[in-house]
Amino acid sequence: MMLCLLAQASFANDLVVGQPAPPIGLHTLDGKQIDLRDLHGKVVILTFWATWCGPCREELPLLSRYASEHAKQGLVVLGFSLDGPEDLDQVRKVAGSLDFPVGLLGDPHVPGYGRIWHLPVNFTIDRDGKLIDNGWKDKPPEWTRERLDRIVTPLLSDAAR
Repeated sequence: MMLCLLAQASFANDLVVGQPAPPIGLHTLDGKQIDLRDLHGKVVILTFWATWCGPCREELPLLSRYASEHAKQGLVVLGFSLDGPEDLDQVRKVAGSLDFPVGLLGDPHVPGYGRIWHLPVNFTIDRDGKLIDNGWKDKPPEWTRERLDRIVTPLLSDAAR
């Protein structure tokens, strides 16, 4: 019984679509700190990935192109790698091909988002800081151009504030 409760707690999150997204910060590979609270007025995608995740490696170039295409409309993508410090060279190699900041997550237990236990997983936050898309509920979890156009593009058509 106790093991079951611990397992449930490790997957627990505070995510409610339409409510404020839990705070999170990204410590980038180049030493910058980006805090979600400082991105108010932007549309934000949080993407969790790893170099060893095949679907992630397929999704990242698409997400990078989309981020580049829509940066002027206020889109920010933050990439959290679940790789360990021992794989930093591989993470840097992948990150070098991306048009968004990347950092190592460090701990798969992310306050408010739960334990990151399957990859990829993504969360979309609107200009007001509200969660618009809960990646835990997405089947399949990978971004496609059609999903980006359905979920994210409408948020960008609202002129940057």
